[in-house]
This record gives sequence, C-alpha cells and structure tokens, in this order.
Amino acid sequence: MLFKDVIGQEEVKQHLVEMVQQNRLSHALLFLGKEGSGALPLAMAFAQYIVCDPAAGRSATPTGLFGEEPAQEIKPTKGNEPCGVCPACIKASQMIHPDIHYSYPVIPKKSGDKPKSTDYITDWRSFVKQTPYSTAYDWLQFIGAENKQGNITAEECSDIIRQLSLKSFESEYKILVMWMPEYLGKEGNKLLKLIEEPPPNTLFVLVAESEEQILQTILSRTQLVKIPLLNDEDVRTALIEKNNTPPDQARQIAGIAEGNYREALQLMQHAEEDWLALLREWLNATVKGGPVAQAKWVEEIAKLGRERQKQFFRFFNHLLEQCIRLRLLGDNYCNLGESEKELAGRVNKITSVTQQQAIIEELDRATYYVERNANAKMLFHALTIKLQHIIKNKVVISAA
Repeated sequence: MLFKDVIGQEEVKQHLVEMVQQNRLSHALLFLGKEGSGALPLAMAFAQYIVCDPAAGRSATPTGLFGEEPAQEIKPTKGNEPCGVCPACIKASQMIHPDIHYSYPVIPKKSGDKPKSTDYITDWRSFVKQTPYSTAYDWLQFIGAENKQGNITAEECSDIIRQLSLKSFESEYKILVMWMPEYLGKEGNKLLKLIEEPPPNTLFVLVAESEEQILQTILSRTQLVKIPLLNDEDVRTALIEKNNTPPDQARQIAGIAEGNYREALQLMQHAEEDWLALLREWLNATVKGGPVAQAKWVEEIAKLGRERQKQFFRFFNHLLEQCIRLRLLGDNYCNLGESEKELAGRVNKITSVTQQQAIIEELDRATYYVERNANAKMLFHALTIKLQHIIKNKVVISAA
C-alpha cells in the first residue's frame, strides 16, 4: 500500500517519512487511532516504505535506521513514497513480503486448537484488501467467530519470537505489524524482552484503537504516533473518488460519519434513505400534529431496524450540531446542503442552543437503548413526548 492510497492524514505521513529520513525511529511504534481513522492502512504503507528497494538511487549512509551500525539508506528515490514497482513493494502490497509479519486476533478453528495468525493469513489478505478501514469485530465476523472471543494467543507470541529471531530474507529490516494489541492478555509479557532488546534492524508497529486496553508493560516500551480522525473533506473526497458517490450525498454522509471512514461506508448502505423527509415528518408530528400523527410516525420508524434507526439519530444529531454552528458562526461554518440548511434555520427559530443540546443528549441516550434491543415503539413514543416537552413547552427534562 502506498501513502497516497491512505485517505488524508498528510501530517502523519510526513511525520513518519521524516522519522525515517532523519533516523529518529524507535524500535517499537504504537499507531493509535480511533475506528475508521486509517491507522492500519498507514501502518501497512509505512512498512512498505521501509522495505522499498528501488533499483537505483540507494547509497551508503553513516548510520542505520535506528542510528546504529552503517546500513544502506532506505529512503525511496522518488519523493516521500515507496516506489511501488520494485519487487519489495509488489510483495508488500500483496502482503506476501517475507520480512513483513502480521499479527492479529484469531479464534480456534476447532476445540483444543491453539491458533496463530499464520493459520488465517489467506483470510487476512482478503479481508484487508477488501476493507482496510474495518474493525476487529468485522474481522472476527469475517472468519466466522460469531460469539467466540478473539485473542492474540501465547502460541502467537512464541511464533513472533521465533520469526523475528531469524535473519531477514530480502529486506534490510524485519517488521512486525500487530493489529489490535488490545487482544493481548498477560501472555503478551512474553514479548517484553524482544520489544525492549530486539535483534538488529527489527521494527515493531502496533496498531491500536484504545490505549487503556493495552498492557502497560508493552505501552511503556513504544513510541506513540497519534492518528487523528479524518476531516470531513477527506471523507467526502474519498467517497466520491473510491465509491463514485454523488457529491451532495458524499457531503451529507461525511458530515454524519464525523471522521470515521468505516462509518461512512456503513452509511452508504442506506444512502437511499431520505432522512431529511423523515425528520421533517417527525418534527411536524411533534410540534404541530397530535397523537395520531405521532403514532403514525412511530410505526414508520419502528419498521426500519436498529442500524437504520441509529443512522437516523446520527443524522439528526449532525443537523443539530450544524444548527448551533449556523447560529453562532454563520453560513460559512455550516456544513449543510440547501435543503438541510433551510430545516436547520427553522429548528433554530423554535429552539435555543440549550434546548438543542438537551435534544442531542436524548438522542444519544436513545441510541444507547437501541443498541441494547429496546422495544422500538415504546422507545420512540417516549422520545417523541420528551422532544415535545423540550420544544413546545420549552422545558428541558432528563431521564433518571
């Protein structure tokens, strides 16, 4: 994978390139980024950048990647990208380079198994090529885990030690890309000595979403590289270029996804839904209509299913956040289309910022209940009544 194939994150890419070019790398890096930010694609592009070996333009340097014994310079000859055409780049892009190893959560294929990542390498290559912005849950479902708990096992740790103790086959460096080190239990302590005192020219790249769930003993031995959420414009551009999404639809989805490209792709599955019309109907039933109109709307929304209901909440939340921006900062700072902006203006006329914040809290609470299989009709009836009190009676209420 090339850096240019990774969505956005230009500052992080430049930082990584400079770390290599200026020999400022630690032997163990932690790429920390929330779901959908692209931490795994960045790690894969970085690994390819390290092993890239163009046919020309390589020269001797006084220090190696980590500042130790003399080694060849690994910087590609063309700008700040891997060349993409050398044998090392081709193998790295296909995830078959012998000096780039991958570790990730796995499950036993049958009772009594002691699984390792290599048991699932074919599935892993297929999964990452299809959905590099996915989550550990997506991966475990991809390999048929269902309700089984994924783990990076003690056997996997032993296999990592064995692989990295060998000499590199082709590249100057050996690289381990460990995705989701949060799935390492106490057996992860087996890797401490290897991380702290690795063999020469060995690099660990850990890719995680939650710093708190990583073993502290491992965390303290890594150099942190923070991967921020994507900005809306990068998500919008990616949807248009990679998925042929119509620009207006891409803009709306990017705003709702809030920097999570995986979420944006999930929203694409229901892009045909007219959330704006559904929201207009709800607000009219709440503010102007009576119990009959409200009951009719609840029947309609209850049929949509949990995922679509959650997406509707996200759309309404996004609109309310933009309402506040529109009110306080003006049109130039509001990321809405004309129809949405018109509705946002109407919402601003009937609610204050405090009321809008109260509605956002209620929507967040309702999302929590939807995720836990609450009865849809009861939930939306109660939410409609709360919304009516907040808007019509100008009373802010909160559930206990």
